[in-house]
Amino acid sequence: MTVFRRVSLMPKPKVSEVLTAYLKQCNEPPWTSYFIKHRDVVNDQFGRSHFNWTLDTGTNYHILRTGCYPYMKYHCTRRPPQDLWLEDRFFRCIKVANLGLPQLFYGLAAVFLIRHTEYVEMGNQGRVPIYFLYAEDKGSQY
Repeated sequence: MTVFRRVSLMPKPKVSEVLTAYLKQCNEPPWTSYFIKHRDVVNDQFGRSHFNWTLDTGTNYHILRTGCYPYMKYHCTRRPPQDLWLEDRFFRCIKVANLGLPQLFYGLAAVFLIRHTEYVEMGNQGRVPIYFLYAEDKGSQY
């Protein structure tokens, strides 16, 4: 029997832990793009839009991240580390300037467009569902 974290009393994992676990679970793909529901995780990356994420194996990803209620959207590309401070601030300013309305509309559209679900195994924290517009070809360059 499958146990889902949200119907139990297990604590929610941090979104950063889910990100790391998913990238490892997929054998560190060249890229991936997914949605995760706010209610399923603790958002420990609040306010971050474009940043480096390095796994304990040394593999680095550039993460483009945005809120799109009721989801958070992650686009991850395996690339060497770069200074992304300016881009992160730029994207954050754009989100604030437009009052987050595009992100809200993106999230509402995603509710109707998502067609595929996968689960990230989080050990004693259960399985966390992540969502895709379509099933990805794992390991594909594009």
